[in-house]
Amino acid sequence: MLGYLAGSIEFSHDQGKGWRKTVRVFMEEVLGHEVYDPAEDEKKNLSDEERANFRLWKTNDFERYREAVRKIIDFDLDLIENHVDYIICFWTKQSAMGGGTPAELTLAYRKRIPVYLVTEVPYEDMSGWVLSCADEVFQDFDGLKSFLSARIQPRDAVEKAARSAHR
Repeated sequence: MLGYLAGSIEFSHDQGKGWRKTVRVFMEEVLGHEVYDPAEDEKKNLSDEERANFRLWKTNDFERYREAVRKIIDFDLDLIENHVDYIICFWTKQSAMGGGTPAELTLAYRKRIPVYLVTEVPYEDMSGWVLSCADEVFQDFDGLKSFLSARIQPRDAVEKAARSAHR
């Protein structure tokens, strides 16, 4: 199983890395799943020059910036469309400032890829579109972890069941 960690990067104070580290450990160690963290994968499909400079280009070379960001968009959406089994999204007020997270959730909804949304933002302050793309919504990560632990079998349990079924 491959889980994708969606949420604000561009407008987060830590580029969205803090919450992802904690959730990643849970997904890998408790669930036994693989994790794709777009905040950690800064290289993606960019050249070294693009990776080093694309954020600077936003204000001084917009065409190069847009070209590099389009490569990131293509990379992330292709991964979701063709490889991801589920998405965990942490929605903050900063998430509403960007376009990537809503696009990722919308694609997952269209492809029937489960979306597990964690947010402390009151529902009335959130986009109905985003809320409706989610299969489950949680107020904190503890609720998400309890849900996933009960609903998604760890990889080892699945492999063990498959081995015993073939004996």
